[in-house]
Amino acid sequence: MVESRDRTPTAQETFAQMAQAAGLRGRILVTIGLLVFVRLGIFIPLPGIDRAAFSQAIQSNSALSFVDLFAGGGLRTLGLFALGILPFINASIIIQLLTAAIPSLEDLQKNEGEAGRRKISQITRYVSAGWAVVQSTLLTIGLLRPFAESWSPMFVVETVLALTAGSMFVMWAGELITERGIGNGASLLIFLNIVATLPNTLGQAFDLAQTGDRAVVSSVVILLLVFLAMVVGIVFVQEGTRRIPIISARRQVGRRVMMERSSYLPLRLNQGGVMPIIFASTVLTIPVIIAQSFNNADLANFIGKYLGPASIWHNLLYFVLILFFSFFYASLIMQPDDMAKNLKKMGSSIPGIRPGNATTEYIEGVLNRLTFLGAIFLGIVAIVPSIIENATPVKVFQGFGATSLLILVGVAIDTAKQIQTYVISQRYEGMVKQ
Repeated sequence: MVESRDRTPTAQETFAQMAQAAGLRGRILVTIGLLVFVRLGIFIPLPGIDRAAFSQAIQSNSALSFVDLFAGGGLRTLGLFALGILPFINASIIIQLLTAAIPSLEDLQKNEGEAGRRKISQITRYVSAGWAVVQSTLLTIGLLRPFAESWSPMFVVETVLALTAGSMFVMWAGELITERGIGNGASLLIFLNIVATLPNTLGQAFDLAQTGDRAVVSSVVILLLVFLAMVVGIVFVQEGTRRIPIISARRQVGRRVMMERSSYLPLRLNQGGVMPIIFASTVLTIPVIIAQSFNNADLANFIGKYLGPASIWHNLLYFVLILFFSFFYASLIMQPDDMAKNLKKMGSSIPGIRPGNATTEYIEGVLNRLTFLGAIFLGIVAIVPSIIENATPVKVFQGFGATSLLILVGVAIDTAKQIQTYVISQRYEGMVKQ
């Protein structure tokens, strides 16, 4: 098969490389194997609990169903991996917020290089373990007590240890996927959990459409068309970039004169990808878990009324959190000052912009505008389908929603890009060996 060295590989070339290249094939097999193993873990039951009664209680509670979505049904089935990747995501949010507030952590991230990032990763693991203990304790005492066959302190200890160990294993599997597999491990685990609930959601939608009620059928069709339009919009935004032109000055290296050449600096419209959505969704699950854990009917009703998925306050807070995490995440992964310094070191500049502080301010201004536009789009896409669902008699998509679709499309695009990157790198390795 003849391959062009300077273009994006086609789907046929990508699949052929996936099958032929041992390195890429190994990474894909590791990823699939760990995802399947983690998925099977939610069906390992916790002992001493009436799971059927608990499952019915979860299904009748829209707020807990929203939490169960990110556990891939693990909370409803009360499996060993019921907490899933949520403690690790919560810990990541906490550490990233503290990094912006504590100078020592900020120094580790920015100035210590790979050693600093490893130290922060280690701290995140410890916080994840502590948070898993807190969440499993709240879950055991607040939610599982009415369904326990024999309630005792030993039951609490055993259940907390089991849930915490399961969550730590899921965290380890996610890190192993990131290191030795394909894509971001945490994002792929959430992707897997959402995909696992998709067949049941679509099946309920088709069952409703077959009832013959015109209002229900039209509502299902409208929702499906809205989701289809969202997929197209998400792809455009995820792929959208602003290319800032860059000119490299003429310079002499030995006897060779490097002529002036032009290139560009690509800035994505949505710098954070799906992470702002994941972070915002995870934050919204915290008050739901706390309210249900205290077993207080008034507090649970208040949270369900004002912070439940069908509440307008939920949508408003969700929109604000997406804006916040979009800017916060963009500030962590993009450093205009470092970019300006690197351009100056390379003898490059932006036409019409002086090197130094002027370049930093220009890049920062462009980045803020792009982040704002991307965050507004993410927020609108996240809440509009929910508003449409509340205005129609069809509620089967209430748990799925735009959040899940954003994560599905975003993770699929990021993973496909990483696979293409491996294909291109192995293509050039083959060219060098020749």
